[in-house]
Amino acid sequence: MPGAPAHHRERGFANVSQSHPTVGAWTRVTFFVSRMWAATFSPRTANLPQVASDLGTIHANRGAVTVTWVGHSTLLVQLDGVNILTDPHWSDRASPVSFAGPRRVSAPGLRFEDLPPIHVVVISHDHYDHLDEATVKRLAAEHRPRFIVPLGLKQWFADAGIADVEELDWWGRREERGLSFTCVPAQHFSGRTLWDRNRRLWSGWVIAGPTKRLYFAGDTAYFAGLKEIGDRLGPFDLAALPIGAYVPAGIMQPSHTTPEEALRAFADVRGERFVAIHWGTFDLAEEPLDEPPQRLITEARRLGLDLDHIWVLKHGETRAW
Repeated sequence: MPGAPAHHRERGFANVSQSHPTVGAWTRVTFFVSRMWAATFSPRTANLPQVASDLGTIHANRGAVTVTWVGHSTLLVQLDGVNILTDPHWSDRASPVSFAGPRRVSAPGLRFEDLPPIHVVVISHDHYDHLDEATVKRLAAEHRPRFIVPLGLKQWFADAGIADVEELDWWGRREERGLSFTCVPAQHFSGRTLWDRNRRLWSGWVIAGPTKRLYFAGDTAYFAGLKEIGDRLGPFDLAALPIGAYVPAGIMQPSHTTPEEALRAFADVRGERFVAIHWGTFDLAEEPLDEPPQRLITEARRLGLDLDHIWVLKHGETRAW
């Protein structure tokens, strides 16, 4: 496509960095089918800590800067009086069907009914553990937020009956309620069926106010472009980075970060505080469900990082940043 950005293709999008060779389509399909089977018929369980949501703080918030981990990649971000959700997911499964596929191993840390008014929702990509149709439809009906999404997803939302949607390309920027939302590159892929792979863009998001800025990585492998995000838009008061779904490495490394790689990404984007996402909620890969935060803290100690700035939140936990 002459003159088009490097990540654009005639019928979709591609990663610019080729540092991670991808396995063949048959290997990918057989792995995901086996995971779907295991998650449905022999699901693992977890007993991860939860805390009661601080509903008083969440609902009375008139300007405090807080983050609440609902689970997986769903964060409630409260910044300068604006309530933002990232990749909201309240359903029991991350799956195209209600009777099969990865089921929650941890309940949402905040009940949907207990949400404050939601003003903005950002979506990183269209995978079922990040874009849940039932949840976004309910948000649209009950909260009427503005949805900000990567290229190609506006039509998906329109097909779902949701019209208040702004879609952006990498490095595109949108002002909303006094905050800026910038779509930033990620190393991943997209698709909700066997036939629409990479038709819609994937991304991270930078959310910035007058005094605070947050980097939400969404879902990404470690890649060289993280340094550009830090150089162009950092440093970040808070960086939300994925630490789970990394085994088997041959399948997962091209599109996910290990806990150790997440800390490399944290350094690249120039984050001050790290909050772990994409773990402990859906059984998506082969590593033990409670292993990612253990490896994260071990590596943070090895690197000599301030552990007070490496946050492994409990489901439902709220912290000021």
